[in-house]
Amino acid sequence: MKATRRARKGHSQLVAFLHASAPSQVKRAKPPSKRAKPPSKRAKTRLPKKASKPLRPQPGSFVNEIFKDAQGWLSYKLYTPHGSTRRRLPLVVMLHGCKQTASDFAAGTDMNALANELGFLVLYPEQAASANLARCWNWHRTVNQRRGMGEPALIAGLTRHVVTLCKANAARVYIAGISAGGAAAAIVGAAYPDLFVAIGVHSGIAHGNISTLVQAHSAMKNGVNAESDVLRSKTAPLPTIVFHGDQDGTVHPANATGFVSRLQRSSDIPLDVREVTGRSDGGRNFTRSVYRNGDGKVLLESWMIHGSGHAWSGGKVTGSYTDPAGPDASREIARFFLARRRSPRHKALPACPPDRRARGGHDKRFGETGQGQGGSPWLCRASPEDET
Repeated sequence: MKATRRARKGHSQLVAFLHASAPSQVKRAKPPSKRAKPPSKRAKTRLPKKASKPLRPQPGSFVNEIFKDAQGWLSYKLYTPHGSTRRRLPLVVMLHGCKQTASDFAAGTDMNALANELGFLVLYPEQAASANLARCWNWHRTVNQRRGMGEPALIAGLTRHVVTLCKANAARVYIAGISAGGAAAAIVGAAYPDLFVAIGVHSGIAHGNISTLVQAHSAMKNGVNAESDVLRSKTAPLPTIVFHGDQDGTVHPANATGFVSRLQRSSDIPLDVREVTGRSDGGRNFTRSVYRNGDGKVLLESWMIHGSGHAWSGGKVTGSYTDPAGPDASREIARFFLARRRSPRHKALPACPPDRRARGGHDKRFGETGQGQGGSPWLCRASPEDET
């Protein structure tokens, strides 16, 4: 009996052991976690990553970037001249022609060298091959001829981006181009007179009523009809400088007169026109016509380069579509641009307190400037007569 009892007891213990060793089929609640200890003073706190902001390019740099907005995207190159980053520099936007790139156009115009000499930023938007196989700006399409649409809006958006990024002088922003880029520059400048101060067009077209490729080819071959609605517009165009070769077989030289026609039709007052002839160091003769209003303000400057074709006058052989023998179009365009700035439109400045008048210099055009408490800048006028 005792042996039987011991056998039964051993069997019961074996069953209990096997039962305890088998994996449990019942889900059990996890034990409460221990209270986390506060991080030590030496422990590094991980902060959420912030979106990286584009950095302002360094002086002497020639960067290649991509800009995107609601209108699409553009590759571009941006040159920042040598010198202090504290300067609020003017900005020149340069639009290349067909079969060109931003780098090619920069090399041919040599505008970066002038930027170092005269002190301005140069922006080279680049047309994508996906938008046009020959990389032409599509200036002949209606969608690219109006404010807030297509390529004009995209170029204007890029220009504003660069003004903000580089802290450029927003009162001194200009746009120029050659061929299709010249036509596009004329359109963009006219669409955004609040952004651009002056326009430069080399071997380009005053677009007129052009909305198809056939019309564009006709204008390139024969010139724009002077009776078109756009050229008859009463809206005064921005100050413009035009260059054209009288042997241009791609864009007819008659297109240069389209800018004159529009200017004349926008004013009821006869313009004062003065012509000067000359000869470049490279041996090209030229005729320079300057159109002024009654106040003597230059509204249009037109250069006809005799013996030159469809090429950037005075350009370098390192770039395409250049005529090194002609007068230096880059220098003349830069000279024309930098002589102009947008007049400031602001509320009347407050009168300067006596202590500030004694501490700061005075300029009737811009008022007094100086440093306030904590180094903050202040701006005021010295007397009521100086209010603009």
